[in-house]
Amino acid sequence: MPPFAVTSEFQPSGDQPEAIARLAEGIKRGDRFQTLLGITGSGKSATIAWVIEQVQKPTLVLAPNKALGAQLANEFRQFFPDNRVEYFVSYYDYYQPEAYIPQTDTYIEKESTINDEIDRLRHSATAALLARDDVIIVASVSAIYGLGSPEQYEGQLLRLVRGVELPLDFAVRRLVDIQYERNEVNLIRGRFRVRGDTLEVFPAYEETIYRVEYFGDEVERILKMNPVTGEIIDEERELWVYPATHYVTSRDRLDRALVGIEQELHERLAIRHGNDA
Repeated sequence: MPPFAVTSEFQPSGDQPEAIARLAEGIKRGDRFQTLLGITGSGKSATIAWVIEQVQKPTLVLAPNKALGAQLANEFRQFFPDNRVEYFVSYYDYYQPEAYIPQTDTYIEKESTINDEIDRLRHSATAALLARDDVIIVASVSAIYGLGSPEQYEGQLLRLVRGVELPLDFAVRRLVDIQYERNEVNLIRGRFRVRGDTLEVFPAYEETIYRVEYFGDEVERILKMNPVTGEIIDEERELWVYPATHYVTSRDRLDRALVGIEQELHERLAIRHGNDA
């Protein structure tokens, strides 16, 4: 992976060189908290970019809201064109929590609208963290809410390598296990289809589709394609397909949970029958 390298026509000036050196030194020393002061337009984003270049560590940047987060993400993409800068915020365009009004005995059902592009960017961010080291995530404060186990997410993936045997039937079952939907007509994000010895999948975090051509049980070709025109963009040596949802778990863990739920159900039913008696 390429190292973090700032691309800018400007160089640190004024108080920036000292601030960069002291911030980088504090991070390497293990300081938990540091504060960079400066008025609007004083170059704080650029200073942090140069600090990231000095430290060479994956970085999480938290912004107070989506708008400022988007602005920071665009700025960091300009500073780091050869590295991955991702945007991770809440994917709700509209969210109305469920509510109950006792005065009128009215129940209001939960209602929400999900932004598909922001959902894709969230998946892109998590996939990038597992695939690369040169990643900057710009997120809103909603990122503090849990998404499940990173180990469970990383363990639920499909890897296809050109020239390596992996039966098509197994690949299809694996895609279903990691929450991809099969649709032979409308191939959109988070879905796949099978045509003869060819598997086409649209990863949840991509803007392109992948066509996997088989020869028997062996992966013969992996093509990256434009989802609208079908134009071949590139030919890949391997393909990693990460889950279509962040809330995914292994079969073993799911089976253990089901056993626990069933046991608790029997306990509650016994209590209820005892009270009825």
